[in-house]
Amino acid sequence: MSFIDVVKERARANKKTIVLPESMDARVIEAASKILEEGFANIVLLGDPEEIAKVAPQFDISGATIIDPKTSEKLEEYVDVLVELRKKKGMTPEEARNLMTSDYMFYACMMAKCNDADGVVSGACHSTANTLRPALQIIKTKPGTKLVSSFFLMVVPDCECGDNGTFVFSDCGLNQNPTAEELAAIAGSSAESFKLLTGNEARVAMLSYSTMGSAKHDDVTKVQEATRIAKEEYPDLLLDGELQLDAALVASVGNSKAPGSPVAGKANTLIFPNLDAGTIGYKLVQRLAKAEAYGPVCQGIAKPVNDLSRGCFADDIVGVVAITAVQAQA
Repeated sequence: MSFIDVVKERARANKKTIVLPESMDARVIEAASKILEEGFANIVLLGDPEEIAKVAPQFDISGATIIDPKTSEKLEEYVDVLVELRKKKGMTPEEARNLMTSDYMFYACMMAKCNDADGVVSGACHSTANTLRPALQIIKTKPGTKLVSSFFLMVVPDCECGDNGTFVFSDCGLNQNPTAEELAAIAGSSAESFKLLTGNEARVAMLSYSTMGSAKHDDVTKVQEATRIAKEEYPDLLLDGELQLDAALVASVGNSKAPGSPVAGKANTLIFPNLDAGTIGYKLVQRLAKAEAYGPVCQGIAKPVNDLSRGCFADDIVGVVAITAVQAQA
């Protein structure tokens, strides 16, 4: 059984309701059809039922709940809640109503906020900002969260590295150039996400172009400081750095460059120093190693709201919905 099939089994055991607000995209309709057929989540599609039926009529979505925000009986209730949430920002009922009926991500987030749904997946045809701004304004951060960040769950075929080819790559979608303190927070959240989704212990590598002081630069110093902070903040975590990628993944290289490290040569959770490195890294592995890449999955929001790459396939959406459902169980 593949990794994502295991995630689906876990989702199926305690089905959650996930909202897909981008019903105008054929990939979303195809994904919804597959999810309903596999039966691991309840699906809500937002939009005009007649228009949705035209998007990809070859796919059966008869098991989905379809809600048109413009005519929803919940709209006025949500308007009142949104006005209360955003009153310090001057939100009026007219603005709240317009937001939810013109940008369905706002309506989806209100469903999650009011416990009418367990999670939201969007981003197939909208930017990360369009997906996350409503989530942060409405659902807000999880208590105790220092930083909202994101990761990709990478499943690499025929790979002995990581957790039998399964990795978390962070942050590959949200924080442009995190400080040492932010990198440490990303490491803590990513380790938690790895354990939640795989059931196994995270082994966290703080990545750099330097290994244990082999190079000197402010960029290296930042990762060294992040490693120090993370070890103080999360003393029970298997974490080390700074490590070059080969030292993090390959046992012989790790033993040579970082002897005695609890992580070198066996890392499964990779913390990239900035968004450039993270995005390039995950796309290289996805395209050249034919890896499955699920994400960017968000961590630190009070209810799971997950982004999609605009280049995603329907099966990618299916996988992210399964991950979102398991996050909602937690």
